[in-house]
Amino acid sequence: MDHVAAGEFLWARTEVVKKSNSTAHLSFPETEVVMKRITYTFFALLLVTLPTSLATSVNLQTKSPETVVLGENAALGKVAFSHANHTTKNYNVEGTRPVYCIECHHVEQPAAEVAKIPPHETAYPPDRTTTLTADLLTKDPATKVTPCRSCHARKTEKPLVWPQIPEMKSENSTAMITLTNQQAFHRACAGCHDQVVKMRPTAKAPTTTKCVACHKKS
Repeated sequence: MDHVAAGEFLWARTEVVKKSNSTAHLSFPETEVVMKRITYTFFALLLVTLPTSLATSVNLQTKSPETVVLGENAALGKVAFSHANHTTKNYNVEGTRPVYCIECHHVEQPAAEVAKIPPHETAYPPDRTTTLTADLLTKDPATKVTPCRSCHARKTEKPLVWPQIPEMKSENSTAMITLTNQQAFHRACAGCHDQVVKMRPTAKAPTTTKCVACHKKS
């Protein structure tokens, strides 16, 4: 409740007290009229303040996080991933711009766009028409972002939004790789870091072999 609404509520409460004290001298019909007016005032204030409260709640749900904790149960320790750094600083492979949302959240775009970035094949929802961007997240309160593990579940779990954990053919053989959350995170994060260092040898991005640069035990 903002300060204006709070002021209105206190005014209404004061009026309730005043009118309640004065109703002792009124007849029953007059008292009933006064109480109806007080009730209408209360519900009018409720209608004014409720939409604002709901809007604030929705905005909080779609706000881009500062940090995302990954691998809570990893043997080497969990990873505190700085979402803010990757989305606001020049953290792309070339070091020229922030990382685009769909570079990690690859299902958050139309299927025709997903097809342009193999081995990805899936859009979610399958009939989506929008592409996730920071601007879309800010302007459209209805925007929802599918958590990575909703598809890339742990190997002992079933995905929340997909029939089974996605699979892909190995780059080096005919074997199929099950893209659990561990596989997906390492391919996305460490794989990107490897590309960064290959292109920019002085970059500080932790590569595939520097596990504890990201994994930290409590």
